[in-house]
Amino acid sequence: MTDTDRPDERGEPARRLRAAAADVFGWDTLRPGQLTAMEWVLAGDDALVVMPTGSGKSAIFQVPALLLPGPVVVVSPLIALQRDQIAGLPEQAPRAVALNSALTAAGEQAAWRAVEEGAARFLYLAPEQLAKDEVVERLAGARPALFVVDEAQCVSSWGHDFRPDYLRLAQAVRRLGRPPLLALTATAAPPVRREIVERLGMERPRVLVTGFDRPNIRLEARRFQDEDERRRAVVERAAAEPKPGLVYAATRKDTERCARELAGLGLAAEAYHAGLRAAERRRIHAAFHSGAADVVVATSAFGMGIDKEDVRFVLHAALPGSLDAYYQEIGRAGRDGEAALAVLHYRPEDTGMQAYFASRTTGRDTLDEVADAVHDHRDDPADLAGLREDTGLSRPRVTTAVNLLEEAGAVTTGEEGEVRPVPGTAPGEAAEEAERTAEAHRRTDRSRVEMARAYAETTGCRRHFLLGYFGESYEPPCGNCDRCTAAEADPEAAAAGRRPAHPAAGRYPVGAEVRHGQWGAGTVLSQDGDRITVLFEEAGYRTLSLDALAGHDDLLTVVRRPGRDESCG
Repeated sequence: MTDTDRPDERGEPARRLRAAAADVFGWDTLRPGQLTAMEWVLAGDDALVVMPTGSGKSAIFQVPALLLPGPVVVVSPLIALQRDQIAGLPEQAPRAVALNSALTAAGEQAAWRAVEEGAARFLYLAPEQLAKDEVVERLAGARPALFVVDEAQCVSSWGHDFRPDYLRLAQAVRRLGRPPLLALTATAAPPVRREIVERLGMERPRVLVTGFDRPNIRLEARRFQDEDERRRAVVERAAAEPKPGLVYAATRKDTERCARELAGLGLAAEAYHAGLRAAERRRIHAAFHSGAADVVVATSAFGMGIDKEDVRFVLHAALPGSLDAYYQEIGRAGRDGEAALAVLHYRPEDTGMQAYFASRTTGRDTLDEVADAVHDHRDDPADLAGLREDTGLSRPRVTTAVNLLEEAGAVTTGEEGEVRPVPGTAPGEAAEEAERTAEAHRRTDRSRVEMARAYAETTGCRRHFLLGYFGESYEPPCGNCDRCTAAEADPEAAAAGRRPAHPAAGRYPVGAEVRHGQWGAGTVLSQDGDRITVLFEEAGYRTLSLDALAGHDDLLTVVRRPGRDESCG
């Protein structure tokens, strides 16, 4: 049932929101969950909303903004995403401006004037902007009515898009006078949702999860031993499928090679990666949106700013670094609700490269330098800018190091951004604790790579596996993945290979918080026959055999069974 099915059962706020959505945006109906979340925002509640990619999350703050008494601050991680969201507003909508590194000094001042004079209702900025004292002070003077964190999975150290500056947002919100918070994401399993709430300092938040399934997207995976064979298969599939489409490749070189081969077949194909000039990246975005480009072959740099309804396929030419990233990328297909295709082309060797990327983190030398600088300023605490000046390190490295030290309990950050050592913790001790925290992050990242490979190699319903990764139960078959299609063609073989539910499955329900004798605290994400998948805080994702657990009652114990702590649309 949609939010508009029972208008008489909702009050005046819902009526006003519906009227605003229709008058300004032309939306006569709202998607499941949208109106509920809008009501929370209008009431001034903190809210966390998890909706699939392409389900209209931006509307949740755009419509209430018409009725709120002040500007709405939107933290968005990419300039391209900010630009596309602003361009997507209808002419009759309130004005939106962005503050980012692409602006000239004059453009920046014009944006500030529009906000301060009330001419602009929306202010988009990257989290890095809020690390600047002058930005926070000027923004506080504008008295924002709502603070929106888009792509909120970037807040979580478990989230695949983790951005260090996102962890500083809680301090920025307090300095702005603590306006209501709205966090939006498409990829957040229960443990990630809990961490988002904690990291942002949300107060008694309302939580809405509408589900992760995109049933119109067909899921397939193909395994290759030979690299040349895989490349040919990707090009042939991209050429054969209805357009437009996206191909994700692992390296810049791969994007250029694939685009060149597609162009040789007469297609309008573009290669996109972070090494291109800004003007060229904008040109490719515009060509894809307008339909001038049939296929864009890209690294993961191309994505968050894409809001195109008629993408018919997303092909991956290599194993992704995580299923979080994979889900977001394939979610760019079929936003119009029509049939779309997602195919993963992989080789077993892919895991080596992804594991290498997953192993990169802040080194001990950096942690020692920053911990020493914090300790040296114990009587006159420095903020991040001061620590950068003292150490000579880049802003991202200092920010990441302070975040790790804070997560390890070795430093604290005050209301004005000053970083203080925790009394009784020596610098070497602090760096050691932070290094252990960094290693836990590495383990989680490496386990994500293994989960991506497990998805590629599963013999069961792919949708069941993918949704289970996010902690959502799904009863197979889905009828729209290559495994289910194969099972329909040979039901006897499928029945023989199907794992029946294990007698002990009820002991570890999805969503239960558990503790393992070796890996510590975790959350049960999914069950598949005689196996469960658990996300552990220190060890990452692990798949456990229920048979093995049955013989050791104390190996995995349930700390808290799942409760109904969120609304589902």
